[in-house]
Amino acid sequence: MTVVIQITDTISIDDSELVESFVRSSGPGGQNVNKVSSAVQLRFDARHSPSLPNDVAVRLMKIAGSRLTKDGVIVIIAQQHRSQDRNRAEARERLFEMIRQAAVRPQVRRATRVPKAEKKRRLEGKKRRGEIKKFRSGRAGYD
Repeated sequence: MTVVIQITDTISIDDSELVESFVRSSGPGGQNVNKVSSAVQLRFDARHSPSLPNDVAVRLMKIAGSRLTKDGVIVIIAQQHRSQDRNRAEARERLFEMIRQAAVRPQVRRATRVPKAEKKRRLEGKKRRGEIKKFRSGRAGYD
């Protein structure tokens, strides 16, 4: 039975696209660290995912940065918590949050012109400031 995970209104991912492996965690935790594989390594193939629209996949790979492999697979490692379940939930939530960010289409910037009156005002202000500085030195107008 396949489980579909709803991420946004338009994007949902099949649970079979997520590959999880469990490894031993580093850091504090006493004997628990040496015995239990509580760290989670979550892999998601962003480049070949049928669930993601192409533009979202491209933005997602850009957002992933160093977590992206050459093959287009995003690797997220979660090992902050002592329990495997909490690390698993955190890794999934981090991936889903990245996908939500990638789903937002960036606003296109439209180039605008600076009005002539604004340019004129700016240049007059600069000229005025230059005059003030010129008169500060004792040699006003003796250049």
